[in-house]
Amino acid sequence: MKFFISIIFLVTVLADVIYSQAQVSSDDGYLAFAQTMPEPVEGLPAIIKKIQYPTIARQAGLEGKVFVMAYVDEKGNVDDVKVLKGIGGGCEEEVIRVLKSTKFKPGMNNGQPVKVKTSLSFAFKLK
Repeated sequence: MKFFISIIFLVTVLADVIYSQAQVSSDDGYLAFAQTMPEPVEGLPAIIKKIQYPTIARQAGLEGKVFVMAYVDEKGNVDDVKVLKGIGGGCEEEVIRVLKSTKFKPGMNNGQPVKVKTSLSFAFKLK
């Protein structure tokens, strides 16, 4: 009987995970790929220079990578940023702040600008 209840629980959890992933994948018309992917107008090194190591993260000795998904519209504006994996200490918020203020060259398909989501990672390393 316990085994049967465990199987039902597992199926229910898996169904919830699959349903939530299906909801996330709609992303309001943002493509996963484009012939030309969006890129920062000033280049990625310029974004990295704008990121300030959060004081809390520095004091706590936090290091690692923050992985995000940036949603870039047809005009090159970052509409949204979703954290895929973070390290805490304010690092995710700093990456979001900088990305939302960054202008991108829009993604292109057949010479037309398109909405594209793009993944980025930023390393936080204490010197």
